[in-house]
Amino acid sequence: MAFTGTAHLAAPTPPSLRRLSPKLRHLPTIHSLKLRLVSASVDVRFPNWSPGSWKTKKAQQLPEYPDPVELESVLKTLESFPPLVFAGEARNLEERLADAAVGKAFLLQGGDCAESFKEFNGTNIRDTFRVLLQMGVVLTFGGQMPVIMVGRMAGQFAKPRSDPFEVKDGVKLPSYRGDNINGDAFDEKSRIPDPQRLIRAYLQSVGTLNLLRAFATGGYAAMQRVSQWNLDFVQNREQGDRYMELAQRVDDALGFMAAAGLTADHPVMNTIEFWTSHECLHLPYEQALTRQDSTTGLFYDCSAHMLWVGERTRQLDGAHVEFLRGISNPLGIKVSDKMDPKELVKLCDILNPHNKPGRLAIITRMGADNMRVKLPLLIRAVRQAGLIVTWVSDPMHGNTIKAPCGLKTRSFDSIRSELRAFFDVHDQEGSHPGGVHLEMTGQNVTECIGGSKTVTFDDLNSRYHTHCDPRLNASQSLELAFAIAERLRRKRMRSASGFHKGQKDVSTIKEF
Repeated sequence: MAFTGTAHLAAPTPPSLRRLSPKLRHLPTIHSLKLRLVSASVDVRFPNWSPGSWKTKKAQQLPEYPDPVELESVLKTLESFPPLVFAGEARNLEERLADAAVGKAFLLQGGDCAESFKEFNGTNIRDTFRVLLQMGVVLTFGGQMPVIMVGRMAGQFAKPRSDPFEVKDGVKLPSYRGDNINGDAFDEKSRIPDPQRLIRAYLQSVGTLNLLRAFATGGYAAMQRVSQWNLDFVQNREQGDRYMELAQRVDDALGFMAAAGLTADHPVMNTIEFWTSHECLHLPYEQALTRQDSTTGLFYDCSAHMLWVGERTRQLDGAHVEFLRGISNPLGIKVSDKMDPKELVKLCDILNPHNKPGRLAIITRMGADNMRVKLPLLIRAVRQAGLIVTWVSDPMHGNTIKAPCGLKTRSFDSIRSELRAFFDVHDQEGSHPGGVHLEMTGQNVTECIGGSKTVTFDDLNSRYHTHCDPRLNASQSLELAFAIAERLRRKRMRSASGFHKGQKDVSTIKEF
């Protein structure tokens, strides 16, 4: 399973040493010496790199804290905390992503736009996990290949902002940057960056991971429960009916497997692999949770299994790229239509100089029309350079619009169109569509318009709960999963039937 592995860390300072008199407290302990050795050491694969070398580069999107001393104290506390994930888990994910790069697996990455303190509860975590399970089953049946499930969970708090300030009714305040930095209430006190929020974000991530581990390995994710994963408010809708039909097929297959000797107590039947991910944005926090794995000598950012660099922070000579180049986690690169093909190749060379399969996922976010024009150029540049990457579609961020009521929203039809363009381009180029990256939730929200159970502009205010960008609800997520599965099935059938590029597929599978 994903949540396994080991990491050897320096032990925390014993309480007896912390109780020493002030005169003795400043003396270097074994613990402090170990920490200094780790922070000063350099990975031989990445010359001139250390967990703190990003500080020599220009950093974008970092908050300005009014009390640097308090921030430093919080970061030291985080350094002493246990890792959230282990190096071995991240290595396992990298191996799975290497399969996705060559068309042997498919990445399903999804979760909240930005996790919040207010909505942190077991029900919300369970429901998002449950929708991902449903989507995974649908995609597995459609593609007949392993689905790699990665949540935007247990750490996806910080959000980049296009403007550092927000103005309402003539009042100008710092922008909301995520619950781990400041509050979303529009008042001066809430918008001041507070280092203590980093501690709370860490503890919430611990709680989220604890529940996810229990769900993934404690029987909840057992295939025998596939028909019980349907959310109440989806059951009587078209997507719920389609899912239950598929669940019956799964049950029939399980009956055959049990008769053949693969019983319900086999691990493959009652556990799943599940990983976590978030945008690498708050570099001081990420550095504080970076550990050196003593089994390999490599550095891992133990705040998540996978991290990605955003469109606003992927500068070749920037601080975020500098930090990410030295950690050994699988990485994602968010890419818009603004990305120059030559720059993408340079960025890949920096982040994956040894061209290791599974190390890099290129997550495209362009809008459907731009996708058809720009993506082929990127694919050709990467192929010509001989680089191994996993191509992933983020159909959300290129399709954000403002509704007449003033709220941000996204059109389900536009999201589906971008995914269609993503698959069309890869068919055209002979490359592999390796995954999808979605902002979605298990809650019954009305944030994205459209879908089979049509959400209109007028519906947005009824259940608009997001703290940042609009998310697909469970019904919309499942509808999208069926559309992707049908496209994966088309690809599989063409391959199995020996179809040549351009030959017409006469199957009756529903298009996007």
